[in-house]
Order: sequence, then structure tokens, then C-alpha cells
Amino acid sequence: MQLVVFLFALVALSWGQLASAALPNGKLNVLLIMSDDLRDFGGAFTRDIVKTPHLDRLAARSVRFECACAQYPVCNPSRTSMLVGLRPEQTRIVSNQQFFRETLPDTVTFPQLLRQNGWTTRSFGKILHAANTGEAIRARWLDVGKTWDHAEILPAQSPHRRGVFRNLTGGKLGWCEIGILDGPEDEQPDARTAAAAIRSVEELSAAGKPWLIGVGFHRPHDPFHVPRKYFDLYPRELLEPYLDPPGISKAAALAIPAGWLEEFAKFTDDERRDFFRAYLAGVSFMDAQVGRLLDTLDRLKLWDNTLVIFLGDHGYHLGERGWWNKNTLFDRSCRTPLLIAAPGVKGGQTCRAPVELVDLYPTIADFCGVKASHALAGRSLCPELAEPARLRTGAAFTLVTRGPQRFGRSVTTGRWRFTQWSDGTAELYDHDVDPEETRDLSSDPKHTPILAELKSKLAALPPWPPLAAK
Repeated sequence: MQLVVFLFALVALSWGQLASAALPNGKLNVLLIMSDDLRDFGGAFTRDIVKTPHLDRLAARSVRFECACAQYPVCNPSRTSMLVGLRPEQTRIVSNQQFFRETLPDTVTFPQLLRQNGWTTRSFGKILHAANTGEAIRARWLDVGKTWDHAEILPAQSPHRRGVFRNLTGGKLGWCEIGILDGPEDEQPDARTAAAAIRSVEELSAAGKPWLIGVGFHRPHDPFHVPRKYFDLYPRELLEPYLDPPGISKAAALAIPAGWLEEFAKFTDDERRDFFRAYLAGVSFMDAQVGRLLDTLDRLKLWDNTLVIFLGDHGYHLGERGWWNKNTLFDRSCRTPLLIAAPGVKGGQTCRAPVELVDLYPTIADFCGVKASHALAGRSLCPELAEPARLRTGAAFTLVTRGPQRFGRSVTTGRWRFTQWSDGTAELYDHDVDPEETRDLSSDPKHTPILAELKSKLAALPPWPPLAAK
């Protein structure tokens, strides 16, 4: 065991030296790029369809984490967990309506940690979740003055609602609207977000100041309003949305949130195709904005002193289990893309070990040579970045709630996903033979040993509900 610890420390030390060696001031810039509701596109029915040339370009410089999981499959809980490096069981943030500083008034986010150590920190778009409220309250939610020196969310410029609009549920679900937009692309929020971030990169780099800039793109999140040319990338007649196979195992009672499933069940084949197309268009539009950021790093020659992290805040269903949203413990909702590029990292490699978004805080701290002020739930990914093929033993965990006392927790080891629900039901899937999680093996006696192992991993987590700790 001592040898393992020594080797881990040696890798981390050499990695920190490598990362800082190229910098005159020893401080690495950090570009954090997030996409809202972006699923992992490893599934067979999307892998060869989605068009993301700029993310492909970033992947060629990066280590791609194939099994990266959010700790809660909803925006605010996931982003809070990632930024403070704690699990939702510890933050107690499990909805989009909770302002994290009311629960964690003094907990230091990783941008705040860098800010305390000499970095300028700025946020454009959605990094921290901001409630749909007035400007004063929104500024408080954005945590300006603590997490960020400056933060802003840029709306669309008027007149932005030009094009063809259609709600797939006849207005019953207001968010479920497709908009094929006409007019200048640079009017759109994500395009404006990219432009503002680029101006900051130029300004701070010219001044020689180390920076952390967060760039949060809204797409492919609903409503699905995207410039027309990105819809044109996906001819409607060529798309075949996913359909669950016959004989799929019945989902646990708490597996799918109540309410919207009935509306999704009414979708026609054409409506499923339109939803799928609109989501893909949003991904490609977001990808184009990422390309503008990468062009800026090229133009300013910043790759040798910048850590670049791209991720989604959680995954998304596109028809799996009849669901067209997030907020489940199936793999499509828990897993999200994660790319990390940095000085000294050999690009174009894949890490297949399960990792978590809470791992980003210690990873950034290691790269930047700073020490967190509180105990972190995750562990640094520096060893995986140095040796992506190494398969560390471990797992990734996700929590979801269905009310004050109703919840589920899930663990994946890469091969296995085990989910345990508060009503006593459970699910077990073998990704080696069933990547879309269609056959629940939890009642099969031959899997008793792996069930016991995975249950023990869940039992080691902080308790939920938190009162159970007393």
C-alpha cells in the first residue's frame, strides 16, 4: 500500500512540475467550458450522427474520459457539487430552486480558491446555475465577489424571435419548443457568450494576468431555439430516433420522474424525429461556439500555458425508456462528456475508468499548485492524464431525489451500474453486454456477489437524507 501511495505522489508531483514549467509566473490559465444538458454521445444510435468538428479538434489535444458521471442529473445540484468539490449528500442542494450560499455560506469554490491565490476569475453564460429572477437576485446567485470577479449571462438581442416555432406538446410543456431561427447568428445568447469570453481572454492575456474563465453555453438545453443552418446539418428524413427494444425490463417505480412521461408517450414518429433533430442542431451550434474559443487559443498561442476543460453538467435521454429529458439514474442521464487538455498532456487518448465531476476541483488545484481549504469528495485526475490507460479501481456515484424521503442512488464501475431506491427496489445492468440498460439483472441469483459489492460502495457514501446522519 505504501508503494502505491508513493507512486501516486510521484506522478502528481512530476505532473505539477510539468504543468508549471512552461509558465514564467508559475500560474496556469484555466478555460472551463460547459454545455447545458449535453449527453455523452457514445451510444450506438448517436455516435456516427452528431456533427461536432470543433469538439473533435479539442479531443485530439485532450484526454477523453469515457465514463465521466455527474453527481446529480439536474443543473443546479450538479454544478454546485462540481464547483465546491462535494457530493449532493454534503451540499444538500438537490433542486434548481436552492441558492447554494444559503446552505454553504463559507465553502470555497474552485474559482474562488484561484481568485484568493492571484487569478482573475470571470464567468460568461451558465456556470453557476442562476434562477430566472431579477438582475439583483441573479447577481447574488452568480456569486460575484466570491467565486467570480465578474459574471454575466447574456440574453438574446432583440429582435431574436424570428423563425418557425412549434411546441411538440401543444403548449402543455412550455419548455418543449422547437425554434428554427432566422436572423444573424451573433444575436443568440451562446454566440454573445463566446464573444464576451474571447474579449476577456484577449484582455487578460495581453496584461499577463493569470485567469480562470468559465464559459457556459445554454445549448443544447431547451427550448430548442437554434439558427436554421444547424438544423440543415441534419436532414429530417435521414434521422431515426431511438426506440426501446421489445421485452425491455420494466423500470423501477421511482426511476422516471412523474408527470411528463404521458406527454412524451403521445409523440408521433415525426415528433420524435423533430425533437432529436432539434437537440442535434443545438449541439452543433454549441460546438461552433467552442470552435471560436479554440481559434482564440490558437491565435494567441495559449495552449502551452492553459488548462482547458470541457464538460456537460449531466446527460440527457433522447427516447430511452420513453423519456426525453434528464433527472434519472440511467446511464444516459448520469454520464456526460469530459475532455481535458493541458501542457504536457498527450492528446487523442481515452481514459475508460469511471470518474466524477467532483474530481475536477482537486485536479484543477493540483495543476495550479494550490491547496483546497476543505476536504474534497473527489480525487485528482492527474494520474489518469499522465497515464490514461491505467484503470484505477473505483466507481462513480449519482444521487437523485423524488421528494423529501424518496430518492435513489446509483454507482457505476464502468461495466456495472447498480441503482438502489428508497422504496427497496433496485436495478443492475451489465454495460459490457447491455450498454442501453434494457435488461435488469438485480433479481438474478448469479449476480449476488456483484450486488453485494456494489451495495457496500453505496453504503460508504455520506447518508441521505442528511438527517440520517444523526
